[in-house]
Amino acid sequence: MTKKKIKAVVTGGAGFIGAHLVDHLINEGWEVVVIDNLVNGKKADVNPKARLEVVDIREYEKIEPLFAGADYCFHFAALPRVQYSIEHPEETNAVNVTGTLNVLRAAAAHKLKRLVYSASSSAYGDPLDSPRRTQGQQVAQPLHEELPANPKSPYGLQKYIGELYCRVFNMVYNLPTVSLRYFNVYGPRQNPDGAYALVIGKFLKQHRQGEPLTITGDGEQTRDFTYVGDVVRANFLAATSNKVGQGEVINIGAGNNISINQIAKLIGGEVKYLPARLEPKHTLADNRLAKELLGWVPTVKIEEGIKKL
Repeated sequence: MTKKKIKAVVTGGAGFIGAHLVDHLINEGWEVVVIDNLVNGKKADVNPKARLEVVDIREYEKIEPLFAGADYCFHFAALPRVQYSIEHPEETNAVNVTGTLNVLRAAAAHKLKRLVYSASSSAYGDPLDSPRRTQGQQVAQPLHEELPANPKSPYGLQKYIGELYCRVFNMVYNLPTVSLRYFNVYGPRQNPDGAYALVIGKFLKQHRQGEPLTITGDGEQTRDFTYVGDVVRANFLAATSNKVGQGEVINIGAGNNISINQIAKLIGGEVKYLPARLEPKHTLADNRLAKELLGWVPTVKIEEGIKKL
């Protein structure tokens, strides 16, 4: 008798992180259904052994049947980037909040074993040790999961609402969920184009084209860059760990931040500074909970990751 394959639904599986996870699941022998409207994702990046359904998560009636027989869902689909959400709050809310609610409803309706939600460190904003923290005090670093959320953008708020929905769906509908807060994921197949591209991908493209590396603000802002392969491993562990599933929120970050100026120096070339924009000055992950609950530790340092690229 042939053993039934484990089946996973991956929303946003044609996107940067999602496509890498799909490859990993296929290599593990899983059956994979990818849900992606291909607005940000690329059909060419979807593993040919996966089943691609070009559907928008805002359309519940179209996505719900795709969850039939599934064991797990990895929910990556989103309209990302802080600046885009500031300029398009209604559109990003429809995808990041209503779309997430639709995915949770479908997962609960088909009684999946677990849903792993791609959350964001943007939920921290500039977190406060206390709601009454006086102006001028230092922001708590590293950022740990017990800090109150303090999103500074529609995107950060929308991703935080997704976490809350995951917790509520666990409590009310008995859907096992876990939320992974990513810190600045980078790696192969990252989209370097557009005004909202992440900085490493953008720098690499500018470097290849002989253009100056453009930095917003003074470049002293720091970010905790996390290699995509480490993030994929965290997702797989979050699905299979017997220590999570009750709506937990877990940081997935390298635990080592570096300034944008230092990133530019690693890549090399002329630098051009642009006006600052609304964003947290520093992010640094406390990743102890990921180690405790998932057995996850990051393996790729930023210098090594940039060399790989």
